[in-house]
Amino acid sequence: MQLPDYAIEARGLVKTYAATKTTPEMQALRGVDLAIPRGSIFGLLGPNGAGKSTFINILAGLCRKTSGTVAIWGRDIDERPRDARAAIGVVPQEIAADPFFTPRESLEVAAGMYAVPPGQRRTMELLTALGLADKAEAYVRQLSGGMKRRLMVAKAMVHNPPVLILDEPTAGVDVELRRQLWNYVLELNRRGVTIVLTTHYLEEAQELCDQIAIINKGQLVACEPTTTLLRRIDTRKVLVTPEEPMTAAPALPGFETHLLSSGGFSVGYRTGHSSVEQVLAAIRKAGLHIKDISTEDPDLEDVFVSLTYAAEPAQA
Repeated sequence: MQLPDYAIEARGLVKTYAATKTTPEMQALRGVDLAIPRGSIFGLLGPNGAGKSTFINILAGLCRKTSGTVAIWGRDIDERPRDARAAIGVVPQEIAADPFFTPRESLEVAAGMYAVPPGQRRTMELLTALGLADKAEAYVRQLSGGMKRRLMVAKAMVHNPPVLILDEPTAGVDVELRRQLWNYVLELNRRGVTIVLTTHYLEEAQELCDQIAIINKGQLVACEPTTTLLRRIDTRKVLVTPEEPMTAAPALPGFETHLLSSGGFSVGYRTGHSSVEQVLAAIRKAGLHIKDISTEDPDLEDVFVSLTYAAEPAQA
């Protein structure tokens, strides 16, 4: 069987919530075209209310689209809904596990719901991989928040889906548990599982994702390889530590300067118009003596803000 080029493919996807007595009609998704390559780690980012959860809920079968087409692993969700759902595992933001079940029982029930035969279930394999083997017979209510979140990942993988969606998987998880979780996710990806990640930890997305899409107000505003996306902003900063701490940023003609809490200052410049050498020349011309300098490239947060919040009108 030929594998699809795209793990998930949406074309002209629209979702409109009808008006109620208390709320007006709302268009959560506005003609989204999105193709997620098979085998990738794909970031889906956006502000709260941008439409990410609606998109995921449509994939998971929890929400009916208004129009457009969606295919998961080459299976149209309208024409082959059961096959499409079987190709995806979703780890939701909310922890949804029966507190009176044990982790082993939770996975067994989940596997049964996907009609996985008893002889093909991987309950202990999954619990071991996620560091929960020693908690297999404890009640879920006795687990820490981080352990419950890892249990949710295990539940999403009981039917061995080729696509795994992680919706804010590390929210409230400490550094060590976060590292363990990402190690497992990266191992899944090396085995061929396509990972779709939503997160507010933008440094995680920048480090992990091959490609990133940014959605804002129901519309796709960017979808590019991470390295390409980071090149959208051509500004750089030079961080300067002067010989003597300063109480105000110096005025350097042609450059934007800001005072740093350390007593140093930053100098912003556009790579297409200026260079570090020109920044240094302006500092020397101002009669300042430099103790140390470093440069700072834009990160995903800068790009994210420029594509979403920067366009928002100021609030009174």
